[in-house]
Amino acid sequence: MKLAFSTLGVPGMPIADVIRLAVDHGYQGVELRAHPEEPVHPGLSSTERADVAEEFKKGGVEILTVAGYVRVAAEGDDQPVLDELAGLVELARDLGASHVRVFPGGGGLAPEVADANAARRLGAAAPYAADLGVRILLETHDSHRAGADVARIAGTVGHRQIGALWDIMHTWLAGEEPVASHAVLAPHLGYVQVKDIASAEDTEPLALGAGVLPLGACLDTLDAHSWVCWEYEKRWHPDAAELPGLLSAGREHLLRLGAPKE
Repeated sequence: MKLAFSTLGVPGMPIADVIRLAVDHGYQGVELRAHPEEPVHPGLSSTERADVAEEFKKGGVEILTVAGYVRVAAEGDDQPVLDELAGLVELARDLGASHVRVFPGGGGLAPEVADANAARRLGAAAPYAADLGVRILLETHDSHRAGADVARIAGTVGHRQIGALWDIMHTWLAGEEPVASHAVLAPHLGYVQVKDIASAEDTEPLALGAGVLPLGACLDTLDAHSWVCWEYEKRWHPDAAELPGLLSAGREHLLRLGAPKE
């Protein structure tokens, strides 16, 4: 199992400090939140992108994903969505990242309309992503929380560059068992996001193992070479404990849960 953490847990942290955290706490990768309030976003110049890529290379830490905020199922014209997708794919290519994360965002639409929007736009973006060597992952989130929802779209697109990102909190909130989520997502799965919370009503982030999410049952479905990323939502919960102090214990917890069973 290869471990990463999301910079959503360390809002605004300079890149050098992010790399140092990963190295010091034994994480092989980082999921970079791509937003104007962060050090990495699509507005970076080519020189700035090259500098970020070089810093990560020197540190021996992989940029697993550029985590964007495109909502591929949302109402509206296709072209702005496709332009934003292209910008994220180009950023990922320039940084050497394997993936781009996108959201569904189809709330308020009939499910069949939201599905059609997402499949059409992802299908249109897939050839360009393939040319640039980047895979676009649709996260189990908001209007498409269940694995079955995301798998339905990925299966409709039917392109290897369009996959799924399994956020275990959202599939749990959808009432889907881990084995069922994995069964439908496996043909499309890029990697897994883990986290922990106190309850469905209280989603403030907790240390891994301190809450109710079925971390072990999810990890049991994965093979030994899977990437697992801790998405600690500090940006949305400023009163939560600081992530750096939790990283080592979180790593040990995940490795224990993911160890081969006798």
